[in-house]
Amino acid sequence: MPELPSPHPAATRRIPFAIGAVLIGAAIGFAAVYGIGGLKRSAAGDSACRPAVDLARKLAPLAHGEVAALTMATTPLRLPDLAFEDADGNPRKLSDWRGRIVLVNLWATWCVPCRKEMPALESLQTRLGGPDFEVVAVNIDTRDPEKPKHFLKDANLTRLSYFSDQKAKVFQDLKTIGRALGMPTSVLVDGQGCEIATIAGPAEWDSDDAIKLIKAAVNPAAAGF
Repeated sequence: MPELPSPHPAATRRIPFAIGAVLIGAAIGFAAVYGIGGLKRSAAGDSACRPAVDLARKLAPLAHGEVAALTMATTPLRLPDLAFEDADGNPRKLSDWRGRIVLVNLWATWCVPCRKEMPALESLQTRLGGPDFEVVAVNIDTRDPEKPKHFLKDANLTRLSYFSDQKAKVFQDLKTIGRALGMPTSVLVDGQGCEIATIAGPAEWDSDDAIKLIKAAVNPAAAGF
């Protein structure tokens, strides 16, 4: 099994590992991380992301049970504008979802916990997907581009839109800011592209615990926040 990569020095909290997460990647050197100016700036404290931290604080009591492994944001963090492709090969970016709550999920067919998690993500998208929320699951298989498509088809996972990054740069971008230490990785992002919560490893996204938390993130007023 590959070694656990070192967290980004700017990370101010520890991201817990869920059992069964597949750890990938090599250690990131201090100089290497800070040599990437664009990602450094995106990871810096951003006042526009303060509302996401406030929302995370309110959601924290809901991060229990099946989503207890979620780590809620405690400092403002704007994610890099992750770039990938849709099923037709058209370029997409995280900023395409501005104004919506998004659960960004990175998965691969070689990752057993990822494959097991996909039906729950499909169910979450089926129940809550719409104009205010979407599961954006990005496949990072780097070899056979047809394999993940066949997996989704064979598993009858039709509600999840297909997105891919055959260079796995989305993983590297999140790893650089300390938000991707293994597979699967999921980040709950607000409408400004700011982190609300992160989880390293799988979760039961179709559980009552997860549904309640996501609903509260999408509609804080209805949750009494």
